Amino acid sequence: MEIVDSVVKFKLIALFILLFSPLLLVAQGVSLFIQEGTASYYAPKFQGRRTASGEVFHLDSLTAAHKLLPFGTLLRVTNQKNGKEVLVRVNDRLPASSKRVIDLSYLAAKEVDMIREGLIRVKIEATTVAQMNELVDYFEGKPHPGLRLRRYFPIITVPIIFFDK
Repeated sequence: MEIVDSVVKFKLIALFILLFSPLLLVAQGVSLFIQEGTASYYAPKFQGRRTASGEVFHLDSLTAAHKLLPFGTLLRVTNQKNGKEVLVRVNDRLPASSKRVIDLSYLAAKEVDMIREGLIRVKIEATTVAQMNELVDYFEGKPHPGLRLRRYFPIITVPIIFFDK
């Protein structure tokens, strides 16, 4: 009788993990917040100029400048006023003295509907848990003022094994 009870308990625990681990992953995925603040966008005069990464800037690219984040970092930038978001790749640097947190390309600015305002409040997020962990590793031992970085640990799911008598 006790063996049956332990098998039933195991099945219930496994079912609970299977049903609720996706919710935990979603909870982690929606909390990949890195920073918030003011965003601006590049003036047309920068078209064709070299960025800090060495790439040529194009108004019609989905790129951005950031003070600290490594080149190549993909970011989700959300306009806090209207909820519109865009994915951009960091390929340039903002001056250390800038009061802005990010500078978007013209196309990215258009995607979040900020052309008329020029400056908007934004939320910046990592795109995946793995990317957040890479950023934590990158900044380990380095100053990163204004950035909220924290490590996420993978959630282990256990497959459900049904036993027959």
